[in-house]
This record gives sequence, structure tokens and C-alpha cells, in this order.
Amino acid sequence: QVYLAESGGGLVQAGGSLRLSCKASGIVLGIDNMAWYRQTPGKQQELVAHITNRGITNYADSAKGRFTLSRDNAKNTMYLQMNNLKPEDTGVYSCNALIRTPQTRGIGTQDTWGHGIQVTVSS
Repeated sequence: QVYLAESGGGLVQAGGSLRLSCKASGIVLGIDNMAWYRQTPGKQQELVAHITNRGITNYADSAKGRFTLSRDNAKNTMYLQMNNLKPEDTGVYSCNALIRTPQTRGIGTQDTWGHGIQVTVSS
């Protein structure tokens, strides 16, 4: 069994910074793509940023220039550095990863989600 654990959320004033982490635990043979999603009340869940296993990133327009996504494959961990935060960045951030496990060996990956972490940016 594998799972993802997020950390680093909280309350910050507009203009401030937070660093979110997402760590995969369990028997992890490898991780393909990873991503952060945001859920805001009344809106559909949206992709914030995405990173391939080779470190190629892409960002939502709202995140470009302010957020930086990275990963440490040796630690099975992904990081989202969020700078110059705005009130509209408020939401529950969930990480997603395509994880290779003994059960998926030769078949593919397990699509795994974290429980989500709250980020609140006050004006």
C-alpha cells in the first residue's frame, strides 16, 4: 500500500510565501508524473502545477511566475514553492502521483491522491 502525505499549508498574509511538500510512502518502486491540484468552494478542482519524472514542469496561468514546482526522486517527494501569494490562491491543495508499486509492476502505475491541505491567504 502506498500513500501521499502533504505538509506545509497554513495561513499567510497576501504577499507571503508557503512551501508545500508531498511525500510518497510505502513500497514505492518509482513515481511517474506528479501534480498539485486546488479546490476552492464553488469551483471545480483545478490543476495548479505538474511535473514529469524527468522534471519537466507546467503551470496554470495563475501560478506562472509565482510558483515553482520541483521534486526529489530519491526522497519520493514533491515541493511547491509559492511566493507572492494572493487571496485567490486560497483553497485545499491536493497532490497526485502516478506510483509504480509491486502490484502494478509490468502493468502501469497506481493513481494516488493525498488527503489535501488547506492554504489560506488573507488580504
